[in-house]
Amino acid sequence: MMDDRIETAEHAWHGLRVLLLEQHDRRKEVAEALGMSFNRVKALRRIANQPCTLRSLAEFMVIDAPYATVIVDDLAKRGLVERTANPADRRSKLVRVTPPGRAAAEEGNRILDTPPDALLALPPDDLAALDRIVTRLLD
Repeated sequence: MMDDRIETAEHAWHGLRVLLLEQHDRRKEVAEALGMSFNRVKALRRIANQPCTLRSLAEFMVIDAPYATVIVDDLAKRGLVERTANPADRRSKLVRVTPPGRAAAEEGNRILDTPPDALLALPPDDLAALDRIVTRLLD
C-alpha cells in the first residue's frame, strides 16, 4: 500500500517538474525581458520582497558570498538596488530595491506568474482542486 503511495507521489512530482521546468519554464523569458540572467532576476525579486544582507541573499540563493556580491554589484550598477546602512549591525549593509528595481521585479513576477494555456484550459472544478492541493503543499 505504501509503495503505491510513493510511486504515485513520484509520478506526480515528476509531472510537476516537467510541467514547470521543461514545458513551461519561464526563466528564459523573464531573463530576456529584463535583460539579465535569471539568477539576477531571482536576487532582485528576493530583495524587492524584503531588504536583506549579502549573507542572507547568498543563503537564500544557495550561492557563495563573493558571487552574491557580484550579482548585487551588477544590480546596483543598473540602478535596481542600493546598499544602505544596516541598523541592526553597523558592520554590514542592507541591500534595498530602488523604484526602478521594484518595477523590474514586478514585471518579473508578472511573467513568472502567467499560467500556461494548458492550465487555463482546465475545467473550473479541476482548477479549483489543483489550487486547493497546491495551497496545502505550500503550508
